Amino acid sequence: MSDDDADLFRRALSDAKPIKSDARVLPPVLKPSPRARFARADEADALAESLLADHNATDDGNAGILRFHRPEVGRRTMRKLARGHFSIQAEIDLHGMTVAEAKPRLAEFITDCARGSRLCVRVVHGKGLGSGQRGPVLKHRVNRWLRQWDTVLAYVSARQVDGGTGAVYVLLKKS
Repeated sequence: MSDDDADLFRRALSDAKPIKSDARVLPPVLKPSPRARFARADEADALAESLLADHNATDDGNAGILRFHRPEVGRRTMRKLARGHFSIQAEIDLHGMTVAEAKPRLAEFITDCARGSRLCVRVVHGKGLGSGQRGPVLKHRVNRWLRQWDTVLAYVSARQVDGGTGAVYVLLKKS
């Protein structure tokens, strides 16, 4: 470098101020944005599940009462179901069973009842008094399972005389 070049360089940088920090600022590294291959399907599934959930009627904070209905089931029908105005055409007693035993039995029962045109059935799941601190295991599972099956239109905890919060009346779709 010649003396003229060095002098020109010093004049160009004469008003520059030194940086007080030793930290260096590196330019951001541009990474390709990740693309979830199944994002749309996952979002659609989550939306469908959220639409099926009955957020106003869960078994928390409602004295253990279970309640669910699909949009096509009206208030009057739910009221009649809750009051026990439908004839119970079949019943299954699950309490005392393990989860592994109860699910296939309940699935078979619901399928058989729907095929046999039995539209209102009672499912006894128990109150979970023998479950200790875990709480009512079967009750929560039955709540989840019944919501997943399209054959089930609605269900509500039974009247005290029919098992109270240890049983549900289930309204089934006509086959």
